[in-house]
Amino acid sequence: MAAPVPNRPVRDRRLSRIVNVGLPYLWLGLFFLLPLGIVLRISLAEPALAQPPYTALWEWLESGMVTIQLNFGNFMLVWADDLYLVAFLNSLRVALVCTLLCLLLGYPMAYAIATAPERWRLLLLMLIVLPFWTSFLIRVYAWIGILKANGFLNNFLLWLGVIDEPLAILHTQVAVYIGVVYSYLPFMILPLYANLTRLDRSLLEAAADLGCRPWRAFLRVTLPLSRAGIIAGSMLVFIPVVGEFVIPDLLGGPRTLMVGGMLWTEFFSNKDWPLAAALAMVLLGLLVVPFVLMQRWQQRAEARGS
Repeated sequence: MAAPVPNRPVRDRRLSRIVNVGLPYLWLGLFFLLPLGIVLRISLAEPALAQPPYTALWEWLESGMVTIQLNFGNFMLVWADDLYLVAFLNSLRVALVCTLLCLLLGYPMAYAIATAPERWRLLLLMLIVLPFWTSFLIRVYAWIGILKANGFLNNFLLWLGVIDEPLAILHTQVAVYIGVVYSYLPFMILPLYANLTRLDRSLLEAAADLGCRPWRAFLRVTLPLSRAGIIAGSMLVFIPVVGEFVIPDLLGGPRTLMVGGMLWTEFFSNKDWPLAAALAMVLLGLLVVPFVLMQRWQQRAEARGS
């Protein structure tokens, strides 16, 4: 006896399930795994005066055999050369400091928006997102006009009599911090706001009824419950800042040594694509490993809490 043919609704549900599950994996494979594999392949090659400027990993011989040549010298050079180590450390330091500054500035702003009257929240959020309506490059160039020796900031301070001569801010580490914090502050505010708006206000009322002062209720109730927003915002700031190139190049000048600048130099100036790809892979490893460890720690903490 032949097996019954599934009816059309069942087949449609199966097809819909396959599409819903398969499309994200297809997107992930095409736009993440495939480019990552290409970069990994280039990192294991050797530089060559050709187009593209690197050697092939395998070669067919006349005997029909295939020879595979893997060059790990690029990775060894990244770890052996102090210049790249300094660039990595500077990038991590700048990213960490800017993430902390964004958190210190963004948390009060997100909390103020989340506790504001509901009719004002949309306007306040629009003011946070409004800079994104302008080109990122134009906004960074605007800071050059503000921070330079005869710029708006120095002229204003001279007019107030606070300083006697212009401050040297542009092309310093301070200018990099200012530009990065200004550019990435919304990425900290928005996740915090989304988390704080879901906070159960009755918990704060219960803490107040039990005699808990507002600052203590914030430390014992609000801050722990907003941990997910803090982690999400910190990741959205820290990860892209580590590889930032435009802001350090324009505001920090040639003395600011970061991984993004090293990648640009190796790719476009030195034409050493394998070394630049190895730098990118090492940078990816430095960012992915802490992220995975933090995610596992968060899952264990949630499991213990439940």
